[in-house]
Amino acid sequence: MKRLLRAGLTGLALAGAPMAALAHHGWSWAESEQMTLQGTVQQVQIAPPHPWLDVRADDGIWRVELGNPSQTKDAGFVEGSAKPGDTVTAIGNRDQDPAVKRMKAVQIKVGDKTYDIYPSRIRKP
Repeated sequence: MKRLLRAGLTGLALAGAPMAALAHHGWSWAESEQMTLQGTVQQVQIAPPHPWLDVRADDGIWRVELGNPSQTKDAGFVEGSAKPGDTVTAIGNRDQDPAVKRMKAVQIKVGDKTYDIYPSRIRKP
């Protein structure tokens, strides 16, 4: 009986894993309205599952997530595209929890270079 219970619990845990992955990689955690964030790059990571930047803005440090590594690279954003101290403007969707300073960028500008990470999601003002 214990073996059957353990197998059932394991199956439930594995069944939930794909949903957790989809929640992370999808847009369900983000607001539908887009925002603009301006600040200075503090740190950059170009690695799976999503490249990201930490950006110091007037209200604190924000985590700015980009697309998956190949999508981000296809947009032209690669290692060295941004470095600490660079000024950036990110347009994207912030976390639904207002206490969390995190956004998923659809477009990012570093200096005079613009990277369209999710071109079909960029909303013109």
